[in-house]
Amino acid sequence: MKVTVIGAGNVGASCAEYIALNRIASEVVLLDIKENFAEGKAMDLMQTATLNKFNTRIVGVTNDYSKTAQSDVVVVTSGVPRKPGMTREELIGINAGIVKGVCDNVLKHSPNTILIIVSNPMDTMTYLALKETKLPKNRVIGMGGILDSSRFKYYLSVAMGVPASDIHATVIGGHGDTTMIPLTRLATWNGVPVSKFLDDATLKKVAADTMVGGATLTAMLGTSAWYAPGASVAVLVDAILNDQKKIYPCCVYLDGEYGQKDICLGVPVIIGKNGWEKIVDYELNDEEKALFYKSAEAVRNMNKVLSEMKV
Repeated sequence: MKVTVIGAGNVGASCAEYIALNRIASEVVLLDIKENFAEGKAMDLMQTATLNKFNTRIVGVTNDYSKTAQSDVVVVTSGVPRKPGMTREELIGINAGIVKGVCDNVLKHSPNTILIIVSNPMDTMTYLALKETKLPKNRVIGMGGILDSSRFKYYLSVAMGVPASDIHATVIGGHGDTTMIPLTRLATWNGVPVSKFLDDATLKKVAADTMVGGATLTAMLGTSAWYAPGASVAVLVDAILNDQKKIYPCCVYLDGEYGQKDICLGVPVIIGKNGWEKIVDYELNDEEKALFYKSAEAVRNMNKVLSEMKV
């Protein structure tokens, strides 16, 4: 199995590292526009192969899309990362042109690939990728919900003082500081609702911390996070290549599901060899439906800005 990661920055390199460490693919191609940058990252990672006991071949290339040919999955991380105080939405004008160009080049060499979009603003970039490539909707996936859910589980585990691996929790909606929806009602600790252990005030704080989880790290690090995003991509790639049929919250095209049409937004989906294979209905209550509608409107407004730019 072959995976290409476009963009060899912190997030892209972490994607490649986690894919190799978990032996998910036999080959990973790292591509970047900066001369020798991807090559250097690939060489550095390959020099850990004997230490970490993986056989994945990691190759770095500078803007040569022919080397990405016949990729089963292509991960798009390219674009400008967030800086402190910057919203994901502010990146739209910069990153839209980059993502459009990347998708055009990728499909020349891998017409049957599945696209995973990481570039921000992710919901709008996923919508752009789908419309630009005209791929079947199941083959274009935005990763954000997996990352947001991992942060939700982290904050719940800290509040409860229990292992994050025992927490089951999902974030749906947009991948933005004001558009994501941590589903506290459905969160459980090994099958028991977390509301049995945390009061309403604590749950609201956990949800609020989750929503600004990315911004919190950006303020601390001076740039976007990369370990958790890289790991989130790796589990999604694993589910696709190994046809795992796992349910993950991902940004996908909605055509009436959850009451929305002609928009890419985070919902629970079954992931397998064909990309996303089915949208799962979590049967939201009235409050959650209202939040989802609000999230959709915010993302739709960003999509409108994109269309007016005529990228």
